[in-house]
Amino acid sequence: MTPIIAISGLTKTYASGFQALKKVDLEIQKGEIFALLGPNGAGKTTLINIVCGIVTPSSGTVVADGHDIVRDYRSARFKIGLVPQELTTDAFETVRATVTFSRGLFRRAPDPAHIEKVLRELSLWDKRETRIMNLSGGMKRRVMIAKALSHEPEILFLDEPTAGVDVELRRDMWALVRQLRESGVTIILTTHYIDEAEEMADRIGIISKGELIVVEEKAKLMQKLGKRQLTLNLQEPMAALPPALAGWPLALTANGNQLQYTFDAHAAPAPGAAPQDIPSLLHRLGELQIGFKDLSTSQSSLEEIFVSLVSDRGGTPA
Repeated sequence: MTPIIAISGLTKTYASGFQALKKVDLEIQKGEIFALLGPNGAGKTTLINIVCGIVTPSSGTVVADGHDIVRDYRSARFKIGLVPQELTTDAFETVRATVTFSRGLFRRAPDPAHIEKVLRELSLWDKRETRIMNLSGGMKRRVMIAKALSHEPEILFLDEPTAGVDVELRRDMWALVRQLRESGVTIILTTHYIDEAEEMADRIGIISKGELIVVEEKAKLMQKLGKRQLTLNLQEPMAALPPALAGWPLALTANGNQLQYTFDAHAAPAPGAAPQDIPSLLHRLGELQIGFKDLSTSQSSLEEIFVSLVSDRGGTPA
């Protein structure tokens, strides 16, 4: 299947000498939701701005739905809608006027019915004749999304779209994202709310210091890199782990009242090593007469995986 976005060998070095992107290769399929995660300054916005034609790459190629973003800029940009981080729009225009004007910038024929549909989906129809300057921050964010959707793009970039907005708007926006994906629109988003990426994305990309260090389907990423944790609530607190449990990945927490065992459910034991699975641990605890009242298990979240990967690269999560 031909990807709707194909990025090859993409680099960006600014005049100051700062290298924002280092040979990024990425393919995004039509109709998927792709989440790009990374610390501040990792290169997320630079990557988006290059694909959208706002920043010129130093080297490499980007093809959007078959159109090279440099050689065939107009056709490529026509396919793309962008919701930037900054709220940049004419404060004195009305909602409907500014969204209609955005459609005209892409040489789309007037279509009041489409504009009405977009405004209604974003709960902006009742504010259609309100000037932008009189809207709340959340409503202004909705207008930015409406502008990006005004020309019916096939690819939609959302750069930190829910930063600083209320819970209700976040819920409405993600419902809209799902509707757009169902209609065939490809969504690429950056977000600091990792729970959103975990809930919404089909695939995850993690970028750090200008390098794309991981690109993986969300479920596979969590299966490959996610750790499981068994927590035992002890009958009696322990001051320290007994020497007989040395070598097990165990930790005492809650003032010695809990014993935590972190493990990889998919890892095979090393040749010749004693098994370190849950049944073996419980059997060993029984031999040592260490009793527990109950137990629970959990799996590491996408946020923990993200923090671990970025920390390994020397980055600081935002």
